[in-house]
Amino acid sequence: MAVPSRRHRPSPEWWDPVTEFADLYDRMGELFTWAFSDRARPRPPAWLPAWSPATDLSEADDAYIVDVNLPGLRREDVRIEIQGEGLVITGEFKDPKHEGTIRRRARPIGRFECRTTLPGHFKADKVSAKLSDGVLTVTLPKTEAAKPRQIQISAG
Repeated sequence: MAVPSRRHRPSPEWWDPVTEFADLYDRMGELFTWAFSDRARPRPPAWLPAWSPATDLSEADDAYIVDVNLPGLRREDVRIEIQGEGLVITGEFKDPKHEGTIRRRARPIGRFECRTTLPGHFKADKVSAKLSDGVLTVTLPKTEAAKPRQIQISAG
């Protein structure tokens, strides 16, 4: 009987803590080499999950506003989806072409994912997005039920 790979086991009966720690040690070594190497690294390890860009969520009286830092990206490189009461923004920073050898890289490359759950209901059919000066602004208009209302107090 063939033993499944270390990363994909069909059931708990295959679990071996020594193998798990060896796999963890290998992944951590790969991650540290990628993160702290002075050499240029074209892509992060494939198993590393997508990173999330800096994101702000603000609330006005009539809308929720999500601002995401996406410097250098074009509209075609970004995808925006509404999933229930949440917003999912995905895309990919391409590796820019450089002449010569890259000695240090601080700007992220590769795929990214930004998930935001909104604090209230919004009109999904009225959502708008604008990408300007490296900032994606998504405006999600509130439903009437989510808008603040002032309640009058009656004399008693």
